[in-house]
Amino acid sequence: MDRRVFDASFKRMAIDLSYARGSVKEVADELGIDPGRLSKWRQKDGSPVRSTEGLSDDQKEIKRLQKELKEAQLERDILKKAISIFSRGDGRYTDS
Repeated sequence: MDRRVFDASFKRMAIDLSYARGSVKEVADELGIDPGRLSKWRQKDGSPVRSTEGLSDDQKEIKRLQKELKEAQLERDILKKAISIFSRGDGRYTDS
């Protein structure tokens, strides 16, 4: 079986999406990767998780909406990348 190699941009999108969603397992399952691998990527990345304590209700709502927007943008970027990979036409991803 071939070892899958992931480029830095895919790793970055996966890490950001896992922080946005708050669930490593959910994102890993969606992307078809091992949750342990995604956890290791997150550990190596070391991005801090921001707290919403001390924010007004409006500020919390803005943060929530920003998080939702970022998640949607990441999903869009992942789909764009997947489309470009599957549309290469090199015959590796055909049903036959």
